[in-house]
Amino acid sequence: MLPSDETAATPPAASSPLRPAPIVNRDGDPVPARLRGAVAALGNFDGIHQGHRALIAAVREEAAARGVAATVLTFEPHPREFFAPDRPMFRLTDEAAKLRVLDRLGLDGVFVRRFDAALAGTGAEGFVAGLLRGELGLSGVVIGHDFHFGRGREGTPEVLRALCARHGLACRIVGAVAPGAGAAPVSSSAIRAALEAGDVAAANRLLGYRWFVTGTVRHGDKRGRTLGFPTANMALRACGLAHGIYAVRVRLADGSVRDGVASYGRRPTFDDGAPLLETFLFDFSGDLYGQEAGVEFVGWIRGEARFDGAEALVAQMHDDAARARRILAGDATPSMLG
Repeated sequence: MLPSDETAATPPAASSPLRPAPIVNRDGDPVPARLRGAVAALGNFDGIHQGHRALIAAVREEAAARGVAATVLTFEPHPREFFAPDRPMFRLTDEAAKLRVLDRLGLDGVFVRRFDAALAGTGAEGFVAGLLRGELGLSGVVIGHDFHFGRGREGTPEVLRALCARHGLACRIVGAVAPGAGAAPVSSSAIRAALEAGDVAAANRLLGYRWFVTGTVRHGDKRGRTLGFPTANMALRACGLAHGIYAVRVRLADGSVRDGVASYGRRPTFDDGAPLLETFLFDFSGDLYGQEAGVEFVGWIRGEARFDGAEALVAQMHDDAARARRILAGDATPSMLG
C-alpha cells in the first residue's frame, strides 16, 4: 500500500530560516562537518515517487535515532543515459527538478556523484569501502528491495548488507510500495508508462504530487494570439508525454500560480513541427518571454487532432478550456513547486 504517513501527505514547506536548505555535496567537495557520519538513501531517484519517499522517511527515522544527518546519495547523469547516450531517456525529473523536490523532504544533505566510466567500473566492494565508507564517511545506508550497484550490477541488497556489516555501516532494506493490494510496486517505469499514455492522474497518484516540467518561455509563431489563445511556449528535452491537451497549473517566475490548458505535440492542423508545449493561461495578460516557468500536469482532456480549419479548432479550444477549468476545480494533489 502507499505510505500513509508524511511521505504521502502534503509535502513539507520549502527551505526556510528554520530549516536550512539541504547541503548539495558534489564530486571533489569536502564532506562538511554537518554531513559526517550521515545515513544516506541510495538510488537514482528519478521522479522521487512514493517508493522513493518511503526510503527518505526511513532515512530520516534512522538519522534521528542516531543523531546524525539524513541524506540521499544520487547519481548524474542517470546510468541509462551514460550507457546509451545515443538513446535519449525520458526522465521524470532532471537534476534540477530532482534537487528541487528533495529540498522539500526534510533532508540535511544530498550527495551527487558523477556516474562515469570510473564509477561504472567500480566493483561492489569498492563501492562500499571506497565511496560509502571512505569518501563519504557514512554510518548507514537505506536502500530499496530492488537496489543493484557495482560493476555489471553485481551488488544486490543482500550483498550490500554483508559488505556494510564488514565495513561498519548499518544497512536497512525497505520493501516495495504499491498503490493497493495486489498492485505492482510503484516505479519510475510505471510512471513513465502512465505519462506516455496521457494518464497524468495515475502518474500523479504514484508520484504523490503533480508531475511538472520547467523551462524558459520562448517565442513561437504567434498563431495562438491570432486565434484568441496566446500561449507560453516551451521546448521539452526527450519528453515521452503523450501528445494531447491537458489541464495544468503554472508557477511563474514571480511565484504566482495560474490555471491553464496546455497542448503538447506537433500542431497537426498547421505544421506538424517539432514537439512543443504551448500553454494558455486563464485570466492572464503579460509578457513571459525569457522567463522560467514550471508547468504542473493535472488531467488529460483529449488527444492531439487535426482540424479542418481555424474556426473548428477555436471552437474545440473553448471546449478544452472549459473542461480544464472543471478538472482544476476538483484537484487537490500536492505541488512540489509551491
